[in-house]
Amino acid sequence: MAGVAQAAGKLEIFSWWSGIEAPALDALVKLYQATYPGVNVDNATVTGGAGTNAKAILKTRMLNGDAPDSFQAHAGQELTGTWVVSNRMEDLSSLYKSEGWNTKFPKAVIDLLSHKGGIYSVPVDVHRSNVMWYVPATLKKYGVTAPTSWGEMLKACTVLKAKGMVAPLAMGENWTQQMVWESVAVGILGPKGWNDLWAGKLKFTDPSVVDTFNVYGKLLDCANRNANDLNWQQASIRLLTGEAAFNIMGDWAAGYLTTIKNLKPGVGFAWSASPSTSGTFIMLADSFGLPKGAKDRAEAINWLKVLGSKEGQDVFNPLKGSIAARTDSDLGRYGAYSQSAARDWKSKVIVGSMVHGAAANEAFTSGFSTVMETFGLNHDSTMAAQATQALAVQSKIGQ
Repeated sequence: MAGVAQAAGKLEIFSWWSGIEAPALDALVKLYQATYPGVNVDNATVTGGAGTNAKAILKTRMLNGDAPDSFQAHAGQELTGTWVVSNRMEDLSSLYKSEGWNTKFPKAVIDLLSHKGGIYSVPVDVHRSNVMWYVPATLKKYGVTAPTSWGEMLKACTVLKAKGMVAPLAMGENWTQQMVWESVAVGILGPKGWNDLWAGKLKFTDPSVVDTFNVYGKLLDCANRNANDLNWQQASIRLLTGEAAFNIMGDWAAGYLTTIKNLKPGVGFAWSASPSTSGTFIMLADSFGLPKGAKDRAEAINWLKVLGSKEGQDVFNPLKGSIAARTDSDLGRYGAYSQSAARDWKSKVIVGSMVHGAAANEAFTSGFSTVMETFGLNHDSTMAAQATQALAVQSKIGQ
């Protein structure tokens, strides 16, 4: 991205990046305003983890013909299966060509952004959802090691409970609980089985999928009872206070632990892949698109140019705890966790996150939260699998 361009007008960007994630977004806005001075940026953020509240407001605005100039969405079915199939987004293929992005973003990422030959959003980051966080001093105190399989995790929970730790696994609200199930499912089914679910080749009622709920139910017995009352940051804090030994959370936790809590990677906190998923990278990517009829279209296109630029990605991601979606990022600007994630991004098997809209459409992900609420009450694996299969049919998964 070169030079300072003359621009004027206004731009409304819509996202859920608030609180501890706000500094990363602010850095992007600052870069945009330096590159396109004179534009009044309306940074319209809606609080709520994983965009739960923002998506509801966005739906109302889109259906009422009041679309923001550009809005955040998880790359994949969350955007293409909702707003692209309903013909409400502009095809950005020409922008990709003019900016040279087709050779800068991995094919796996571009495929997530594509639908019937068009490319519909610009990715600003890549996150990994299957990460297990822990504090080395806590594990040393209790004489346990980081588990590499779900069987080892359950054994570690038994040991930790026997030594007085009431809830060894820190959990937060519903969407973070779904991330734990997602890691369990990928670990049990493997990448092929996981992809077969979303291609409609494997039913949720298959015994192997029922088993994912069985294992997840045992993990709930290892977790804090007040999970639904905690956001993801509060769940992370349970590690720092020594109330818990493990937390499975996306790698935005790295940004929180380093930027907000000022902890040294490898000392104040450490990480590994979620149990049984060491060979797999469950990915999600935040992206922004261009709604048809955007009021400030020219300014929105310039915003997308900043997002997709090397400079934009290297300003944003070190603060966010994510890695750049581009393949030419300057890793010297990134922390220890992000450097390790970048290596894994290139060497592990990549699969899309269901929870964050890469693998499944919004109709499915919205309904699955209810399945998880019910399972949390009755721990009935067969019923959960049947309800999920019905939801998959209703949501046209694999069609």
